[in-house]
Amino acid sequence: MIRIHELRLPLNHPEAALREAVLGRLRIAPDRLSGFSVFKRGVDARKSSAIQLVYTIDADVPNEAAVLKALSRDNRITPTPDTSYKQVASAPPGALRPVVVGMGPCGLFAGLILAEMGFAPIILERGKIVRERTVDTFRFWRQGVLDPASNAQFGEGGAGTFSDGKLYSQIRDPNHLGRKVLTEFVEAGAPEEILYVSKPHIGTFRLVSMVESMREKITALGGEIRFRQQVTDILTAGEGPSRRIAGVGLADGTTLSTDRVVMALGHSARDTFEMLHARGVFFEPKPLSIGVRIEHPQSVIDAARFGPHAGHRLLGAADYKLAYHASNNRSVYSFCMCPGGTVVAAASEPGRLVTNGMSQYSRKERNANAGIVVGVDPSDFPEDVRESPLAGIAFQRHWEERAFIAGGSNWQAPGQRVEDFLAGRASTHLGDVVPSYKPGVSPADLRDCLPDFAAEAIREALPAFARQIPGFAMNDAVMTGVETRTSSPVRMTRGRNFESLNLRGLYPAGEGAGYAGGILSAAVDGIRVAEAVGLSYAEALSPA
Repeated sequence: MIRIHELRLPLNHPEAALREAVLGRLRIAPDRLSGFSVFKRGVDARKSSAIQLVYTIDADVPNEAAVLKALSRDNRITPTPDTSYKQVASAPPGALRPVVVGMGPCGLFAGLILAEMGFAPIILERGKIVRERTVDTFRFWRQGVLDPASNAQFGEGGAGTFSDGKLYSQIRDPNHLGRKVLTEFVEAGAPEEILYVSKPHIGTFRLVSMVESMREKITALGGEIRFRQQVTDILTAGEGPSRRIAGVGLADGTTLSTDRVVMALGHSARDTFEMLHARGVFFEPKPLSIGVRIEHPQSVIDAARFGPHAGHRLLGAADYKLAYHASNNRSVYSFCMCPGGTVVAAASEPGRLVTNGMSQYSRKERNANAGIVVGVDPSDFPEDVRESPLAGIAFQRHWEERAFIAGGSNWQAPGQRVEDFLAGRASTHLGDVVPSYKPGVSPADLRDCLPDFAAEAIREALPAFARQIPGFAMNDAVMTGVETRTSSPVRMTRGRNFESLNLRGLYPAGEGAGYAGGILSAAVDGIRVAEAVGLSYAEALSPA
């Protein structure tokens, strides 16, 4: 097979034009093309009046080597790589069952790969099965009743379950592990289009059934999944460089012996971070971001991005990606943009309010929303805890508490019209853009729940963003606070073998460990770490 990169055609091209374009790029006669398939299809909407579809094509031609030789100077023509997944190890006889802590995308795929290798992993999830968790989460959104163990952050599927279900990332992936993730998702019920569209997404409702299907596959392969099992301690053996994991302690007082633990925590597992730090696991602080959710009518974004092509069936609801460097040297950028979605309550601790964004597969809700966030450096953390690697948690909690109070201390979120925010005054009412956050939004001044540097940077960035997307700074666009959990505030640093720097057999993984950001990258990291666990058994059995 031959891969053709960057094959561009107009948005409304006839179906036959794609075949003609393939023949033209390969410079071959029609009878020399046995067939072709679309590996990836993207959209170039930089000029809304002349939107193009950008294809990556895999073409089947006889005498492939001769065609590649003839086109050797065209760097957009290459052999099609083998993207199939290849197992790296098999469980040796007598191996202890590895434990995976957490069942978000990272833990889900770590458990799957370990099960496929024959290790019969035990996955421990502090929350509930995904359907029970969904009931608890919707109860919080509708009634303001928070279950700290079952919410938008904790439970089967992880935080990504209540999101847009975005399945794209900018990570380096030379081994095509992302393809393994997408293929497993399709097998679990995702639409096949996620294999070829450039920005695939699934949406919350589809993710629920997919997570259930993957759970069944893991158990069928010998894995075991235990829900409502919070890890509250770790057991170790040895001292110094020989110190290694010996098991985990659970909230019910029981222990589980093992010599390898994949710590696939989410970025909100603050109590577990604190426990691991107290047990001497090496951590370091990590930069994070803070900001708000902003909502516009989706029609405004569609018109700005797609112009006369807004509403085209291949384009769907428009998204955007924005960045600005403010005069106070702070970076302001859009995060987790959710076309046709809703702003959701993502709190996991009493008295601390957090927002996030979510879309269904259809992306047909009235508003578009995105985080508008500002970079935070560890030097910004509170002075009294700045020396602790967990200082970022204190920073997040402080502003989440301020947001809870600013909203009325009843789980309503503080909201502000863009016109009022730019003018530096509190909102007393909201306008034509109806906020989607539930349980509700209370007009407020978002400066009360943002650091001064963040508020000033966002005020400067909004007019700049409006120059890229007309209407972005419209008076009635509504901002809702506060967004604090864009990424983990810590990194559980690991070595080249993926083990903790100072505790052998402990494998930090995914978002909570500071090595991923989003569903796809977390899932890929789970595969990498599972492979490292499998290879570690092989190395232990190899002759010295």
